[in-house]
This record gives sequence, C-alpha cells and structure tokens, in this order.
Amino acid sequence: MQKTNAMRLLEKSNIDYNIITYENKDGKIDGVAVAAKIGKDVNSVFKTLVTQGHSKELYVFVIPVSEELDLKKAAKAAGEKNVEMIHVKDINKYTGYIRGGCSPLAMKKLYKTFIHNSAKDLNSIVFSAGKIGLQIEANPLDIATIIGAKFEPIIV
Repeated sequence: MQKTNAMRLLEKSNIDYNIITYENKDGKIDGVAVAAKIGKDVNSVFKTLVTQGHSKELYVFVIPVSEELDLKKAAKAAGEKNVEMIHVKDINKYTGYIRGGCSPLAMKKLYKTFIHNSAKDLNSIVFSAGKIGLQIEANPLDIATIIGAKFEPIIV
C-alpha cells in the first residue's frame, strides 16, 4: 500500500496509528457508509470539512460523519463573523486532497483546525488517510497535538 502524506506525518511525529481499508468500487464513500463498511460506530468516524471565513482565511472542522457542522458555532470557534463551506472544486487546490479523501493531516498548508469536542472522550477516532478507500485510526489528542487543533462544540 502506498503511504499518504497523512501517514508520513504521523510516522515523522512518532504517533501510533492503524490503517483501515474499505471497498469503494460501489461509489459509496460518504462517512456513514464508510463507518458501516469498516464496522465502526458513526460517532467514532469523523469527516473533514474545509470552510472559508469572512476574512478569507480557511478553517478545517473535523466532526462525526453522521453530524452536521453548525456554521454559527464554527464561525465563533474560528473567531470569524461567518464561515462558509468551500466549493468542492476548490478542495484539491487548497488541501491537496479530493472530496471523500480529505484528511485533516498534512494538507498543503496547516490551517486552523477544530475537532468536535466529543472526540476528547474517545480512545481513538477514524478519519480519512488522504485517499478514498483508506482510513486512519488514531488517538484524537495525538492528532490535535500535531496539527494544533482545538476541541470545540461545533455541530448542530
């Protein structure tokens, strides 16, 4: 298996992680479908969302796959008047990843990142390894440490 930049960052940071693969030929790559395919609780599988604030700064939010980002709470966490999701066509330009394979780790730039505070209570969370069909399972506190993320109540 080819290593992704997210895996390389974890290894460089000496952080333990597991790789979980899933079949994606059926096109079902949304987080809830992925959680079912890998046999994990939807509350422990997280998706990575990229937003742009009123200031034009980008922010990354990592939330459970079955939840919805609360844009008002997200803006408050980021210290912005408001935030909006970036266009799908811009994901690769800003992150180096594609929709369905966007990891919060090792993006083109280190953006301010916020992880839903439910992750703090979990021993591990699962999120994209940076490629469709690959997930990383790791300790959320370790992840927050290496990317400087804050835990915030950011879901609806």
